[in-house]
Amino acid sequence: MARKRLLWQLYPSYVLVSLTALVSVGWYTGHVLEQAYRASLDERLQLVTWTVDGHIGAALPTEATADLQSACDAAAAQARANVAVLNPAGTVLVSSSGVSSAAVEPVDKDTSSRRALERDGRVIGTVVGWFPHAQVQAKIRQMRFALAGAGLAIGLATALLCLFVSRHVSRPFEEIRDVAERFARGDLGYKLAAGTSAEMTGLAGALNQMASQLHERLQTIVRQTSEQQAVLASMVEGVLAIDGQQRVITLNKAAAALVGNTLANPLGRTLHEVVRNPDLRRFADRVLASSQTIEDDVVLHGDPDRVLQIRGTALRDQHHRDGFGAVIVMSDVTHFRRLETIRRDFVANVSHELKTPITSIKGFVETLLDGALANPEDAERFLKIVATQADRLNAIIEDLLALSKIEQSERAADLVVQEVAVHDLLQAVWHDCQPKASQREILIRIECEESLSARLNAPLIEQAVTNLVDNALKYSEPGSEVLITAAENETEVTIAVSDHGCGIDDEHLPRLFERFYRVDKARSRKLGGTGLGLAIVKHIIQAHQGRITVNSTPGVGSVFRIHLPSLRAAREIQSASM
Repeated sequence: MARKRLLWQLYPSYVLVSLTALVSVGWYTGHVLEQAYRASLDERLQLVTWTVDGHIGAALPTEATADLQSACDAAAAQARANVAVLNPAGTVLVSSSGVSSAAVEPVDKDTSSRRALERDGRVIGTVVGWFPHAQVQAKIRQMRFALAGAGLAIGLATALLCLFVSRHVSRPFEEIRDVAERFARGDLGYKLAAGTSAEMTGLAGALNQMASQLHERLQTIVRQTSEQQAVLASMVEGVLAIDGQQRVITLNKAAAALVGNTLANPLGRTLHEVVRNPDLRRFADRVLASSQTIEDDVVLHGDPDRVLQIRGTALRDQHHRDGFGAVIVMSDVTHFRRLETIRRDFVANVSHELKTPITSIKGFVETLLDGALANPEDAERFLKIVATQADRLNAIIEDLLALSKIEQSERAADLVVQEVAVHDLLQAVWHDCQPKASQREILIRIECEESLSARLNAPLIEQAVTNLVDNALKYSEPGSEVLITAAENETEVTIAVSDHGCGIDDEHLPRLFERFYRVDKARSRKLGGTGLGLAIVKHIIQAHQGRITVNSTPGVGSVFRIHLPSLRAAREIQSASM
């Protein structure tokens, strides 16, 4: 239902009250004027009768006389009324207008006056003065018309005055409404002018003070919200807040990425729309129903799977004892879980790798001590096995020490690098690996421009490339070729080692550079590998701010690529670290 403006609520009321008062006053005024008019007529008639009485002597003539007629006419002219003199019998002796006695009798008492003519205690006649009824009524109507006209004019003026007053009264409220709308739109800097009355001045001051306080509080809220959003956006942990109906209140960037949200504006949406993982939704149900903080792990299936460590707490205040929402903090612990797995595997692998040669050494030593020394041939064979296992044990320990040293250099960022000719470095690798290649009848070929240079630690990169070439020789068939290439683009120098060996299945590639991880464990140990060569390569390359990639096809061969920063990129990295 449409509501009327205050102006049109006040104006009809003012007009109605004013017109009611005007009509009442007009009616009363008309009545008073009529009574006053009639009283004035009565006074004039009495004056006429007195005047006529004064012209009559001690006795009334029996017949009309000129003096009596003249007196009657003079009195009638003076009062502008009709005058007649009657004898005691009621017969008209004289009159101002020739009125007969029959016409004098029904004269309206309200517009006539009779005076008995008394002499010496006896009535000698009657003087009658009157105004014509039609004349009196016409005069009264004229008065009423004049009063009605004046009332109409006053009524119109009053209506206009009421409109002005209504407008004057309603205008401050309209201004207050307009200002309130501006406040609602956020324009809190506008100030309402003081009114003409003490009440409106007080109201304007209160509104202006309210706007000022609201402005300060909004600025505080906006600042706090911005700070909160900045904190939430910078958090690595995902933060998800929901209300009691599981509608999303807060979802920071990290949480949106973790739960795989694809909605442009998830706020206000239900948790079912934003989060597809049923385990996470069930966890939210548990948090809303619990009074304690709950922790759990949730696996988000995908490519690859991710493990989230989640912690949820119900939101409560003094008005919502059962909780009106919940906050869930999510941390991606996939990397830590993988590191824990790698650590456990590393401990198990180190234990296994060290236990195997130690067990073998111990067994053969015990055999020798039990009498095998008496047989020189068996003793020599057993001692050679012990020496081989000791060499293997020594190689494992040396690789572990080398790996630890490289990791320390990587963490401390104190790796010494200098500009090195890549071709000369690859030639050194070729000389180190050539005897083994000749033994297996495998050709090592180098493709590299002699002018190619890079900033690196020559011994470490030489060790990394040597490890890759050594692996290529181990798993290549006799008569095949191992190719070492080096090239440069604007951002990096790439050193690639290609072989035509057995290749590696895709399932092994993600874990290929883990310590002690072997694709073919039996063959790797048979060939003398420690299981640490590729891990050493990876950490050497990471220490150089580089990366290593591998492409392999089973039955065709593998290509290992070392990506190192180019000279320009290396200088930029060095400048940034200073």
